[in-house]
Amino acid sequence: MHGRRVLILVENLPSPFDRRVWQEAGALRDAGCAVSIICPTGKGCEKKRETIDGIDIWRYRLPIEGRGALGYLVEYAAALAFTFFLSLRIFFGKGFDVVHACNPPDLFFLVGGFYKLLGRKFVFDHHDANPELYEAKFGRRGLFYRLLLLLEKATFRTADVSIATNESYKRIAVTRGGMPPERVFVVRSGPSLERLKIVPQDEKLKKGRKYLVGYVGVMGKQEGIDYLLIAAAHIVHELKRSDVHFGLVGGGTSLDEMRTLARHLGLEEHVTFTGRVPDGEMLAMLNTADVCVNPDIANEMNDISTMNKVMEYMALGKPIVQFDLAEGRFSAREASLYARKNNPFDLALKIVELLDDPERRRRMGAFGRRRVENELEWRYERPKLLAAYAALWNVVLTVPRHSTR
Repeated sequence: MHGRRVLILVENLPSPFDRRVWQEAGALRDAGCAVSIICPTGKGCEKKRETIDGIDIWRYRLPIEGRGALGYLVEYAAALAFTFFLSLRIFFGKGFDVVHACNPPDLFFLVGGFYKLLGRKFVFDHHDANPELYEAKFGRRGLFYRLLLLLEKATFRTADVSIATNESYKRIAVTRGGMPPERVFVVRSGPSLERLKIVPQDEKLKKGRKYLVGYVGVMGKQEGIDYLLIAAAHIVHELKRSDVHFGLVGGGTSLDEMRTLARHLGLEEHVTFTGRVPDGEMLAMLNTADVCVNPDIANEMNDISTMNKVMEYMALGKPIVQFDLAEGRFSAREASLYARKNNPFDLALKIVELLDDPERRRRMGAFGRRRVENELEWRYERPKLLAAYAALWNVVLTVPRHSTR
C-alpha cells in the first residue's frame, strides 16, 4: 500500500515513548505508508516538531495533567483542541488518508468523523476500556461513567475498523460498541526483542544487597504501587529481609504520593524511584532484577487488560509475581506466580518464595522468554495490524522481510 498516508493520534504518552504506538507506526512505515503522529510533549520528548526514523511527530504541551474527574475533562478538552489544530496543519500540508486514533480519551472520533466527511478513513485503536478505567480510578459509576459509555459507543460507530489489544476488548467492541466482528482485529502489544535486549547485570542498582525486585510502568492509582510498597515493607520489616532492594521505573500522577508512602513505611534505603527514564536505564534495572512484579489492582479494568510490562518482563526472561487477573494469567502462564487478589502480604510471600528458589526463577524466566519468542513477539502481531488496514481498502499490505529500521 505504498503511498498511503496515516495520521496517528495519541494523548496519554509522547512518541516514541509509547512503545505500542511506535511499533505500529514503524510497521506502517515499513509497509510503504507515510506516517505522522500527533501527541503531547513529555520528559525527553520536548520538541514540538521532529522526524525520527522517517516518522513525522507533531507535539503539543498540555496545560495540566488531570487528576480528578474535572481535571481529566480539562486535560482531554485541551488535547482535543490541540490535536484538531495540528491535524489541520498536516491535512493542508503532506495530507493523510487515514486517521488512526488511540484512546484514551474517547473523544478522537470527533476528529475522525470530521475527516470522514472529507473522504478519509477512521481506525480506532482501543487501548483502554475507559468506563472501567473511570470506575477503577474513582471507585464509582454515576454520570461520568454513563457519559463515557456514550462516547465509547460513538467512537465504535464512527470507526471503519477497530483494533483491540486482546479478545476481551474485542468483545467490548462487538457487544457494547455494536461493531461487526469482521471489522475488529486483535493486535496484541507484543514486545520487540530488538529493543528489549538481555544485557549484563549492573550490580550497583542493588545498592549492596543480594536481590533486586523490579517494576516498570506507570505510577498511577490503578497500578497498585501502594500494594507493592506495603509488600516491600512486610518483606523488609516483618520478614527481616534486609537483603532485598526494590527498583521502580516509571512516571505518573501518583509518583510523588508513592515516594511519600515509601518514606512513611520506612523504605527510603530499600526503594529506588527512577521516574521516567530512557530505555537504556530501564533495561539496566530489569536485566538486574531477580524477580519482576506486576501489582496491578484486581478490578474489572485490569482483569480485561493486557499489560505491556508483563510482556516486557517475559521478553527479558524474568520470573514474575502478580495478582491473579484473567489477562495477566493468559499472557504469563507458567512465567508467573499469582498472589491472592489485592493482598499485599501474599504478594510479599510470593516474592520471597521466588527469591529463595533460584532454579524455579530460572525455569519460569526461560518459559516466559520462549513464549515471547514463539508466540507473543511483535513480529507475530504486525501482520494482524496490516490486515486491519487491508480491510479499509480490501488491499494487501506487506512488510519487507528484512527491514533494517
